[in-house]
Amino acid sequence: MITLQQDSEGFIRMKRHFPASVSVSIAFNDGTQEVVSGARLNEAYDRALAEYRAENQLDAKGFSRGPVKRVNQGIEFVPVTPGMGGAE
Repeated sequence: MITLQQDSEGFIRMKRHFPASVSVSIAFNDGTQEVVSGARLNEAYDRALAEYRAENQLDAKGFSRGPVKRVNQGIEFVPVTPGMGGAE
């Protein structure tokens, strides 16, 4: 089991997908702890990545079709909330 700690801004550090079958324990700032499946966290990661790309005018693959400039094409932090693992 993987254990992650929510930071003060409500995010966990997640640079890539977890295996879908893995169980991840998240310790939230309010003192609660919850076990979430890797598949559920992967969905949250995908939503955060899509939002990041939309805000930075990147296409679905993370490429900028505008003028050439250096843009970070990935994310490292994913927002999490207590109760996100309940509807499995």
